[in-house]
Formats: sequence, structure tokens, C-alpha cells
Amino acid sequence: MKYFVTIGALTHEVEVDGARVTVDGVGLETDLVSASGTPLYHLLLDGASWTVTAQPLEGPGRWALGMAGERVEVEVEEERARGKPQQAAKGRNAAAGGTVRAPMPGLVVRVEVAEGQAVEAGAGLIVVEAMKMENELRAARAGMVQTVHVAVGQAVEKGAALVTLASPEPSG
Repeated sequence: MKYFVTIGALTHEVEVDGARVTVDGVGLETDLVSASGTPLYHLLLDGASWTVTAQPLEGPGRWALGMAGERVEVEVEEERARGKPQQAAKGRNAAAGGTVRAPMPGLVVRVEVAEGQAVEAGAGLIVVEAMKMENELRAARAGMVQTVHVAVGQAVEKGAALVTLASPEPSG
């Protein structure tokens, strides 16, 4: 199956055929195994071993990936869905509001926003530590912090509400 993966301003063509993955025409041997009940994956990529986190974001095909202490947001589109602008626009034009939830059980180590604060897309909201790795959760879109549901030092379960964002546009 062929995918188009966008990271920042760059789009890569990724073809997956079993354990064989081709990225922009370069073949790689891979093996990916999930750590049950967590967003962690063990990735073997051309003989190198990596631990990767994968957190779904608001909108179709949007993911936050963490590896080696770095976090990157990606958008993945299947080849067969490409060229269907109505579906893609529908996800991008959704209201900026929404609740950011814990992608895994962990401990809140930082709250980077306060209720009533305006935030831009990509702004850090909460940092949750899980398995000795800090995961900064960011705003998918610009908005206003409506509610901060947690405090520093609080243990959270997977799916727990962390921050609720409201649309930045005035209502009415």
C-alpha cells in the first residue's frame, strides 16, 4: 500500500509491502511491534533498534511521533484518498475546540497553559511523563484554553481529559 507522509513542508512517498518499506524510492527492512496497552512501538529499521511513541491527533491521518527525545507531527494520506479535497478539507476546517487527552498513563510534570490563555497551533499545553520519557502535548490548532483538568504531580490514566480548548473566534 502506498502512503504520502507530510512532515513540515516535505512530503515523502512511502510504500509498505510486508516487512519491506520503500521511502522516496529507498528500500528498508523493517519490523514494528507494539508494546501492548501503551502508545509505544519497537521499530527495527535496517538493523537499528528504536522505541517510538505514536499519538493520534485531531483530524484524519494526523499523528504525533516521538523518538530519541524528539517529537514530530505528521500527516499520513493513503494513495487512494489523495485527490479527494472534500474529505481532507473537512478535517482541517473542524472547530478549533476540543479536549486534549492523555495518550498513555503517566504523571503530569508540567502544565504550560492557564485557563483563558490564547494558544497558537503547536503551542505546548501539558507534559506527561511515562516510562521515563516526557511527552509534550501540543495544541492541534489555535484556540483559547477553556479548562485545565489536571495539576502538576497528578497521575493520569490513558484517555483522561487534560486540557479543553475552545475556538478562538467569538461566538454569536
